[in-house]
Amino acid sequence: MPDGAHPESPPAIIQGGMGVGVSGWPLARAVARTGQLGVVSGVALDTLLARRLQTGDDGGHVRRALAHFPVPALAQAVLDRYFVAGGLPGDRPMRPVPRLGLRPRRQAQQLAVVGNFVEVWLAKDGHDGPVGVNYLEKIQLATPAAVYGAMLAGADYVLIGAGLPTEIPRLLDSLAAHRPARLPVTVHGALPGEEHHITFDPREILGETPGPLVRPRLLAIVSSATLAVYLARDTATRPDGFVLEAPVAGGHSARPRGRLVLGDDGDPVYGPRDAVDVPKVAALGLPFWLAGGQSSPHRLVAARAAGAAGIQVGTAFALCRESGINDELKRRLRRDAADGTLTVRNDVRASPTGFPFKLAVLPGTTADDQVHAERPRLCDLGYLRTPYRRATGAVGYRCPAEPVDEYVRKGGDVDDSAGSRCLCNGLIATVGLGQRRAEGYLEPPLVTLGQDLSFLPHLIRGDEDYTAADVVRYLLAAAR
Repeated sequence: MPDGAHPESPPAIIQGGMGVGVSGWPLARAVARTGQLGVVSGVALDTLLARRLQTGDDGGHVRRALAHFPVPALAQAVLDRYFVAGGLPGDRPMRPVPRLGLRPRRQAQQLAVVGNFVEVWLAKDGHDGPVGVNYLEKIQLATPAAVYGAMLAGADYVLIGAGLPTEIPRLLDSLAAHRPARLPVTVHGALPGEEHHITFDPREILGETPGPLVRPRLLAIVSSATLAVYLARDTATRPDGFVLEAPVAGGHSARPRGRLVLGDDGDPVYGPRDAVDVPKVAALGLPFWLAGGQSSPHRLVAARAAGAAGIQVGTAFALCRESGINDELKRRLRRDAADGTLTVRNDVRASPTGFPFKLAVLPGTTADDQVHAERPRLCDLGYLRTPYRRATGAVGYRCPAEPVDEYVRKGGDVDDSAGSRCLCNGLIATVGLGQRRAEGYLEPPLVTLGQDLSFLPHLIRGDEDYTAADVVRYLLAAAR
């Protein structure tokens, strides 16, 4: 049995589902092998799958997972389309993947299913520890196909943040039975009574029905007790637990309640109204974990004393050996953090979602205003595109990070485009899979971290790195 709790007991530690490929299968697998909850990021796994295959599939891991996909013909079709033995030449752009929409192409949904299967299958391979997958409610168009792929691989948990996952319990029930699923989609400017949704039929997408599936547990990532109470009030929306996230957590965070006020550093100012009422959540009787600035053994002890099952930790794992962040970037981040020169901003304009987003200020990345200004504006991945209603009644898609004239032509507010970064391309570049444009331009990375780095002196000595297992041992030191 791994060093940790029984699989039926709530884990003490949840490893955060970070970035695009930062919480990849090697990190989730390393954490799960300790008995704690390893989590893969479920965002853009169709693109990561395609690009790993086009760069040669170092180690053969993707092909090993594809050999276990329950529909071999579909796995072979993905290989035939994207695998390049030895990898593409360094000056060649990678083949794009089809973008999702309200009426996605069958191939797009198939690739999302396969990409999520591969990531979760690899994370679960060779041990019996728990593995979860993290999604963003904001990216509704990808959710049904992505979740189904993760379930085919046996995901134990689904975690969803950046919005209220009111429809996800019903979605999980349908997909566990291989039934067609229908997920409502928010369309900006939709008229009263006008409904939009995305449909997903497992049998239509796969061409056959695999064996029985186990429904994963659902953890809703929320920033207030009010949201937790709202979800828990009805069996149709009630998750199996909550992650209560404080504003210092990495990635996206909730906007402050009330009027937005920026501090001298440009970060939004949070006050007492933004603190989570932990006793109110504890009274719901569902397991919960505290997240954001929880990277110490004493935080774990305090969380348990407050009634929590444990803590969710992201940044400490993001900088460890098994993290998907490019190794050179990780060395620079650890060095700057140790020197006290690393700044993590909570930028209210950076994310096309409208949520504040943490940017590690590192030269050469798009957190650098000059690098951002020199990057050609384009939106060719589109995960964070917003569906909107055109004057004709048809649905279009727009993103504040796309070319400004295009965004405005589609009815977007020009002010929303100021400072907006392309998170999709930047985060993928952070894990070494950035697109090389036909004119030779290589997409620069963009790094997100939490704002609490106090754990580093306890985990590193000099230039040495540390492992995911080191993080788990450190966090559990005072809790045994």
